[in-house]
Formats: sequence, C-alpha cells, structure tokens
Amino acid sequence: MTDPVLLDIQDKVALVTLNRPEKLNALSYRVNDALLDILDEIERHDGARAVVLTGAGERAFSAGADIHEFSESVREGPETAVRDFVRRGQAVTARMEAFPKPVIAAINGIAFGGGCEITEAVHLAVASERATFAKPEINIGIPPTFGGTQRLPRLAGRKRALELLLTGDPFTPQRALEIGLVNAVVAHEDLLPAAMDLAARIVRHSAVAAAGIITAVTRGLNMSISEGLQVEAEQFARVAASRDTREALDAWIAKRPPVYTGR
Repeated sequence: MTDPVLLDIQDKVALVTLNRPEKLNALSYRVNDALLDILDEIERHDGARAVVLTGAGERAFSAGADIHEFSESVREGPETAVRDFVRRGQAVTARMEAFPKPVIAAINGIAFGGGCEITEAVHLAVASERATFAKPEINIGIPPTFGGTQRLPRLAGRKRALELLLTGDPFTPQRALEIGLVNAVVAHEDLLPAAMDLAARIVRHSAVAAAGIITAVTRGLNMSISEGLQVEAEQFARVAASRDTREALDAWIAKRPPVYTGR
C-alpha cells in the first residue's frame, strides 16, 4: 500500500508531501493519522529545523476531507462523526498551528476545505499561480470542521471570511494573498524553490528563538494584549537562558557568524 504521506529531510528542512494524487490528496482518516505521526517524528529529529508541506501531483495541494469516508461517519450519527472526523481533523490543524518548528505550506494546486484549513493553520504559505482556494463545505450542508470558522476570520476579518464561508465560491491565489492567507504567489515552477528558500532564511537562525516566537504569536492571538505580553515575557525568559542566545550575543559582539546547537 502506498504511503499516504511522504517525508524527506534534507538541508535541515523536512519536505512533507500529501500522497494521494489520484484523489486530489484528499484528507482521509489514514492521511490525517499519518500526518500526526510524521509531525511527531519531525519534532524529535534534531536535523529537521523547518517543514515544507505540499501535495503530490500537478492538480492539488488537497481537495479537503475525504467526503466518501466521513459521510459514513455522519450516517452513524453526530457522536461518531465528531469523534472520528471532526476531532481528527482539528487535531491535525491544531498540531500544525502550535508546532515548535516553522511549517510552510507550498500550495501547488487546489486547496479546498480541509486543504484550505491546513493553509490557515500553518505558520507561513507560498502559493503557485495555479493554486485555487475555496471554503466549499456549505455546498454539502455542513460548516467547516478543521478550524475554518475560527482561523479564517482571524486572518481575513469577519466579513471577508463570512463571504467565503457562506458562498463556497472559489478564489484566486491573489485573493488569498490580499486577505493574508498566503505570504506570496509565485510561478508554478518556482513554488518549491521559493518555499525552500523561505525555510532556509529561517533555519539560519536559532531554533530555540524560532520556537519561542511561534509559541508567543500562536498563544497571544487568542488573548488580550496584556495577557499576550506576559506570554512574550515568558518566552523571552525561556529563550534567554539557552546556549543559542548566549552564542548569538557573543557572535554579534565579536562580529562573527553564530554557530547554533538548538539548545
């Protein structure tokens, strides 16, 4: 049986590929479970400092959840559907959002439903000019279930998010850039190089500092400014005690490149 998710670690970057091109990389239960396992592996791997996530094939990043599969859970009743479908998908997006290493989505094609929700959850995203986005869950009579009703309004604003959520209409990568869903739109052939370049610009810095920044931003978004500032101070205190911080300061004073250990 073909692996539903592929992992290749090179030059401090973990390339993760959703590998169901014949199903437009739909997020089956098996894919979601594999993603969680691979993220655990990457977190433990000292040689992986950032993640680039993309889809196999030329057509899709991910067309969203596997409708044929989760519709069976829905038929069994809300309790089963929430347990097997909703919680599984929310676990994946929450894990990506809070992952201590930067996660960059390289959107190579269709990013509908759960594929769009992954894009919302990851830290950074680069889209091909061929990418297409949509929040089409309303077309099958459900709201988004992997965090789309929560993260998209935080990124795009309430009214812009509601327009996309309530119409289900597809939108362009340029629109995704305008509303803050992606960081850049590039030529299709430049997609992976652009995502890898962004990862390289991050991994040259301290992994400890990067993790502190991600934690402070992710937690602070759901807090008042005063609570968020406290989180920022806590993360500073944690990072400041690291060897990496001492090395960065010593290197800056000595006018030499720092050598980080991730500790």
